Amino acid sequence: MKLVVVCGATATGKSDLAIALAQEINAEIVNADSMQIYKGMDIGTAKLSIEQRAGITHHMLDVLDVTQDSTVAWYQEQAR
Repeated sequence: MKLVVVCGATATGKSDLAIALAQEINAEIVNADSMQIYKGMDIGTAKLSIEQRAGITHHMLDVLDVTQDSTVAWYQEQAR
């Protein structure tokens, strides 16, 4: 399986590109934003709404409560 990474500065169109690519190649998206893993952090993180996700499966979104800590090791384990 090939991995496509979309990364860049804030507000540069990464989400739109990722959705378009996922639709084109029938892929899923794994979120790597350190704050979007938290539930309830939608506005402050510019997290895509369910509608904006266009039916594409997204992983690592809304998986922790804001009272929970995350680490790189935890993220790696969960993302695999």
